[in-house]
Amino acid sequence: MKTLPLLLLFIAFSLTSAADDGYRLWLRYERITDPAVRTAYNKTFSFIAVSDTSDISHNAAKELQAGIGAMTGKHIPIVKTMPKSGRGIRLSLSGATDVTAVKADSYVISLEGGNVVIKSAGNTGLLYGSFALLRHLQQHLPIEKAVSQSKPKIQLRMLNHWDNPEGTIERGYAGSSLWKWYELPETVDPRYTDYARANASIGINGTVVNNVNASARFLTAEYLHKVAALAGVFRKYGIKTYLSIHFAAPKTLGGLKTSDPLDPEVRKWWMEKTKEVYSIIPDFGGFLVKANSEGEPGPQDYGRTHADGANMLAEALAPFNGVVIWRAFVYKADPNADRFKAAYDEFASLDGKFAKNVIVQVKNGPIDFQPREPFSPLFGNMPKTPLGMEFQLTQEYLGFATHWVYEAPIFKECLDADTYVKGKGSTVASIVDGSLHNYPLTCMAGVANTGSDRSWTGHPMAQANWYAFGRLAWDHTLSAQAIAREWAQLTLTTQPKPVAAITDIMLRSRDIYVDYNTPLGLSRPWTGAHYAPEPWQNRSSRPDWTAIYYHRADSLGLGFDRTATGSNALQQYRPEVTRAWANPETCPLPYLLWFHHISWSQKLSSGRTLWDELCHRFYTGAESVVWMQKQWASVQSSIDPTLHADVTGRLLKQHKEAIWWRDAWMLYLQTFSKQAIPAIYRRPERTLEEVKEGVNVYLMR
Repeated sequence: MKTLPLLLLFIAFSLTSAADDGYRLWLRYERITDPAVRTAYNKTFSFIAVSDTSDISHNAAKELQAGIGAMTGKHIPIVKTMPKSGRGIRLSLSGATDVTAVKADSYVISLEGGNVVIKSAGNTGLLYGSFALLRHLQQHLPIEKAVSQSKPKIQLRMLNHWDNPEGTIERGYAGSSLWKWYELPETVDPRYTDYARANASIGINGTVVNNVNASARFLTAEYLHKVAALAGVFRKYGIKTYLSIHFAAPKTLGGLKTSDPLDPEVRKWWMEKTKEVYSIIPDFGGFLVKANSEGEPGPQDYGRTHADGANMLAEALAPFNGVVIWRAFVYKADPNADRFKAAYDEFASLDGKFAKNVIVQVKNGPIDFQPREPFSPLFGNMPKTPLGMEFQLTQEYLGFATHWVYEAPIFKECLDADTYVKGKGSTVASIVDGSLHNYPLTCMAGVANTGSDRSWTGHPMAQANWYAFGRLAWDHTLSAQAIAREWAQLTLTTQPKPVAAITDIMLRSRDIYVDYNTPLGLSRPWTGAHYAPEPWQNRSSRPDWTAIYYHRADSLGLGFDRTATGSNALQQYRPEVTRAWANPETCPLPYLLWFHHISWSQKLSSGRTLWDELCHRFYTGAESVVWMQKQWASVQSSIDPTLHADVTGRLLKQHKEAIWWRDAWMLYLQTFSKQAIPAIYRRPERTLEEVKEGVNVYLMR
């Protein structure tokens, strides 16, 4: 007896149980209780017609069948030809003149003779259009308002998994790896299909399955066949599979004496290895590379440039239309350098020297996924080289799986930033989507926050960050508010007042976290755990792996001087940006300590001195978590009780840790400022030594 598809099992589960463990993500397809809405949908959907027999079109039709069936309680048959009577959905592969663009991912949803018609030039467009229709119906919106047309603004919309072969995830806070390498390729977990469905539903079309700190093991035949099993699942949902590669693989795996990218034997080795990859995974996407950063090998080990290394791999991939995604996250252990400047210093001069199938992938900020960063100065300074965006969904510096932080405002803040490279309006988004410089390739990547936890992301609310990334990679003009509201309706409840309350929490959550963690552009204190507050940390094998390197606290003030009197990192930006940030009197407060060393007694634009403003931010940030708790408590009757209790417990922990961060910073900085905490704020209950001891205990775990 054949088992039911996992999707149908979970739909059946949702109809018989009130418990929501978060597994279904934003694809819950809850039964519609409003009689008017359900009646309207029942009258409209009596069949799904699809003539294309591809796996992708079949999955589009099956998703519509399962989703609408679960919402209406009605079985909807899938047919090859349009019935002579009744109304339904038609999936139509059409010529380019019938759709918004020739791109296979684009789609049009229209009403024709009472039928809902989804058209696209490619079957992936039919899949994306089907998910768009389901997204519309899940919000109980009128069918006639589903009429729309859409095309992605970014070509490669990817998740980068930092998963290791032994099952761990670097900077992963939701359990172990989704990929059960020890079972593959013989056993293919049904969860891989649900992962692919979730990604396709928000337009993600690429997955890098392994860590950028890559093991050469992934290029062995054994692991290529394991990866091929995953690719076999993903391609049915329009997703290509990519691999992070270990640059020194010719030596460590191939037994060569060198991995010099200009060595003929090395180039030959990569060509043969690439042919092997494509013989096993015919639709393989390409290689992601972290080189000459944080100890990883790279072309500079042989006196070569990043372009030399990338072009060697590009040459091997070109016959198969594969791409090289070369990360610009680089910095060296130079005690006299400013890590802020490293990516620009190493890459800007290489503009125009990369092969046409190379994308340079740049983190949104110049340091490392901080709670708030200025945009990377590389954006706008490499007009001849496609620059891809790299965001981080996993909360490496955002409280792991304990703190509720909605990341869409981080993404939007960067994408909407103006580089002025071609005058006002030259946004980072217009660079990444290729419209400003006419890039032939465009890419937006997100470091995945998924894991083996039942809820996928550890903190249930962190699912919104995965969702928001996909929606913005498809259309970066969407607002953080619209995405938050949409996600809440799909995932939690459709009741207007609770949706408004949850959306409010989400939109404020990032600023609340910044206030108690790193206000005013105060860059993060480094710790090995990337979690516990340790602003006093001053010992490491390299200066930029200490906390004091970033905040520069002393008896005079606080902050990193990156003006002409300091590291002069501001010179890497266009003059309009430099002028906006160079004057401490006019620099926006969120970026103040990123660029200036400010006196403790200097009065800021807020009317407070630096010290008083820091006290205000740290204290109000920590207390704002109490507001989050009250807001969340107010929606209890509208949220699944198991889910509500889960988030309630995490908010209790978040408040406790917000006070921990506040006290650590306040007591430590007070040793330099020599100023009292204003009387309106309650003094920390612990001494600095007690806080340090607590951190030491945490780090010993």
